[in-house]
Amino acid sequence: MSASTSSGHPQRWLILGVICLAQLTVLLDNTVLNVAIPSLTRELHAATSDIQWMINAYSLVQSGLLLAAGSAADRYGRKKMLVAGLALFGTGSLVAGLAGSTGQLIAARAGMGIGGALLMTTTLAVAMQIFTPEEQPKSIAIWSAVNALGFAGGPLIGGFVLNHFWWGAIFLINIPVAVLGTVAVVALVPESKNPRGDRPDLLGALLSTLGMASLVYAIISGPVHGWTSPRVLALAAVAVVVLSLFAWWESRVAEPMLDLHFFRDRRFTGAVAGVVLLMFGMGGALFLLTQHLQFVLGYGPLEAGLRTAPLALTVVLLNFTGLSAKCSGRLGTPASIALGMALMSAGLVAIAEVDSGGYAGTLLGLLLIGAGCAVANPAMAHAIMSAIPPEKAGVGAGLNGTLAEFGNGLGVAVLGAVLSSSVASGRSLSAGLGAGQLVGAVAVLLGGLLAAVLLRRAERVAA
Repeated sequence: MSASTSSGHPQRWLILGVICLAQLTVLLDNTVLNVAIPSLTRELHAATSDIQWMINAYSLVQSGLLLAAGSAADRYGRKKMLVAGLALFGTGSLVAGLAGSTGQLIAARAGMGIGGALLMTTTLAVAMQIFTPEEQPKSIAIWSAVNALGFAGGPLIGGFVLNHFWWGAIFLINIPVAVLGTVAVVALVPESKNPRGDRPDLLGALLSTLGMASLVYAIISGPVHGWTSPRVLALAAVAVVVLSLFAWWESRVAEPMLDLHFFRDRRFTGAVAGVVLLMFGMGGALFLLTQHLQFVLGYGPLEAGLRTAPLALTVVLLNFTGLSAKCSGRLGTPASIALGMALMSAGLVAIAEVDSGGYAGTLLGLLLIGAGCAVANPAMAHAIMSAIPPEKAGVGAGLNGTLAEFGNGLGVAVLGAVLSSSVASGRSLSAGLGAGQLVGAVAVLLGGLLAAVLLRRAERVAA
């Protein structure tokens, strides 16, 4: 049955709460493990390489499977994939919490990554199905606010749990959420899927998974092994070859997983360019910000985490109150994206240039970034999802997540390289961090302008 009706699903706001809870759990696990590294090193005798794989197994599997998971949800049913994702995530969390060796924990984290990929794609796809077109911007704004909450909440929740319990508790707290979410999804969420029932594009799914996993792994490995090391160059070459094969195959197969004709739609290409450049600037700049707070301003890890919270709190406040959705409704999508990314760019400049010896400039920057993120992110996600047919909503959500992962990883890699080269040329760490923030600001501003121009042209053509 299709969940999309002229008035929306009668329990759509309750359903949105359920899927946002599932989404929040997945997002928290992207960062929660970072604060447990000392405990894992001590209690599991984990080497540095083990720690890296504990963190990376989750993000690699999740990012590699996003497109395939979205396609599976469209074909077999988004409710089924949501339940499967919760079950896999909960089971993986149980195994991780009770793991007695580094190998078990790495395997459990990979299993959680599979569940996470299914949840990340189906939550946004379900939201697009149960709300009317008029309500979709507001529902996506709330979904985006949960993303911001997950970003900020991981280190804080992890730190609190570790102060009272052993390291396994950071995974076991996922289990009641997964159980509650599963019961609620079964009882409330309507099933929806592609009515045409396209045959599964198995080769496309395999190529996209291998290509994206190789690309993300190359980006992750660059700062550790060196960007010109044989490992990184080999991974990058594999990613280029496999993703090129994926594009070639998708352009020829009768029922492609990702229809490349979407890229002919200027709304779609504008939103795609915006997401990549937004996450490039944001991911890299926030990577530098944590170092700025600790190495320049002298805060500890927990203090640094608390001082980044104003960014997420601003996003949550503006999105949950509906202010960002009202702003987007009045300005339109192109202007909203341009305004939001201009505010984010100004925030990055403030962190780099205003009162660099204290927290005041950083706080101003975080508030500006949060306000811009609250306006731009939902508008960008809505632009991507509305440019894709409703029966392909899972693929659209998977693509949105894939682009965000790619842009984030690329930003960390490039702005990290800017920092390294600045320090190597004799500049102080503070100056190098500022230079990286300014590069991120330029990328975000250009991304906003490019996306706004392409989206405006698309609106004119449609009119």
